[in-house]
Amino acid sequence: MATHVQHRSTIESYINTSPFYGLQLKKLAMYSTVTLFACIILMGFLMPFAYAVVTASKSEPQIKSGTVLPYTPQTFRYEGKDLPLYEVPLPDGTTQVLAGLNLKRGDNAKNEFIDPDNPSEVIIWEGNWRKLKAVEVLEIHLLENFDTVWNNRQTNFPVMLRNTFAIAVLGMIGTLLSCISVAYAFARFPIPRKRALFLILVSTIILPSQVTLVPTFGFFATIGWTGTWLPLIVPHFFANAYNVFLLRQYFLTLPKELDEAAMIDGAGPFRILVSVIIPQSLPVIVSVAIFHLVFAWNDYFMPLIYLLGKEDLLPISVGIQRFNFVYDMKPHLLQSSMLIGLIVPVLIFLFAQRFFMRGVVITGVEK
Repeated sequence: MATHVQHRSTIESYINTSPFYGLQLKKLAMYSTVTLFACIILMGFLMPFAYAVVTASKSEPQIKSGTVLPYTPQTFRYEGKDLPLYEVPLPDGTTQVLAGLNLKRGDNAKNEFIDPDNPSEVIIWEGNWRKLKAVEVLEIHLLENFDTVWNNRQTNFPVMLRNTFAIAVLGMIGTLLSCISVAYAFARFPIPRKRALFLILVSTIILPSQVTLVPTFGFFATIGWTGTWLPLIVPHFFANAYNVFLLRQYFLTLPKELDEAAMIDGAGPFRILVSVIIPQSLPVIVSVAIFHLVFAWNDYFMPLIYLLGKEDLLPISVGIQRFNFVYDMKPHLLQSSMLIGLIVPVLIFLFAQRFFMRGVVITGVEK
C-alpha cells in the first residue's frame, strides 16, 4: 500500500513539473482570456439591441414609472381610487398583500392598509412603507406597439417596407451582374495593364461619396431622374471597387484547370463564368449580396436627397426618422419602429450566415 501511494505521488509530481502540463495550462488560460474578452465585446454590441427590445415591450405607463423591465405595479380599486399593492410583513411573521390607504412619512409612522379581500377593515402597520416591496406583474406589450407603429397613418410602414425591399433587391441584382463581370475579367482575361487598372479601381474606395454628391445630383437633375428610384438603383449596375475586390480575390483561388477543362468541352468565356465560376463562388456572391442589401436597407442620405417630397416612394430608413420626429416623446414606439426596420436584415443574415462567413474568411484571410 505504501509503495502504491509513493508511486502515485511520483506520477503526480511528474505531471505537475512536466513542461507539457505547463503548456496546457498556458493554453487554457489563453483560451479562457480570449473567450472572456470576446464575450465582453459581444455583450457591448448586444446591449443596445437588448435595450431596444425591452423598451419596445413596455407600455406608456411602464415607461413613465421608470422600471427597467416591463413590470406593471398592481393596484386595488377602492372608493374610486387605485391603491398600490404591497407585500406587508405582519407581526405574526407572515407576509400579506395589502393596499396602501393612508401612507405617511417616517420610519415609525403608522400607515393604514386594507385587505383587498376584506376592504372594510383597516390594518395599521408601523414602519417605513417605502421599504416595502410593491406587487408587480410582468406585462409585455411588444405586439401592441408593433401594431400601433405598423398601422400609423402619418408614416405608412407597409408601403415604405415595400419600397425599401424593391430598391435593395433591384440594386443587388445590378451589383451582382456588374461586379461579377468586372471581377471575372480582372481574374481571368489578359487585359493590358491589368494590374494598374485594378489599382486605380481599388483606389476609388478612399474617395468619399460627399465629394461627388453635387455633380452627381446635378447630372441626375438634368436628365430628370430626381424624384424617382433611378438614382438609387442604376448606379449599382456599373460595379464598385469594394465588391469587385472581394469577388476577384475569390475567383483567383479557383484553379484555372477548371476553365481549361471547360474550354476543351467547347465552353466559351460566358459559359465558363455561368457553369464553372459562379457555382464555385456562391459564398462570396452571397456575401456581396448581403453587403449590398444591408447598405441599401440602411441608406438614409441618398433617398432623402433624391426622393424629397415623394411620400409614396420613401424607404423605411427615411420613414423611421420621420416617425422619430413625430413620436420623440414615446421611446417605446421609437424602439418598435427601429425593430421593424431591423427584422429583415437580421433574418437575411441568419439564413445566409454560413455562406456569408465562409466568403468573408476566404476572401479576407487566405488572400
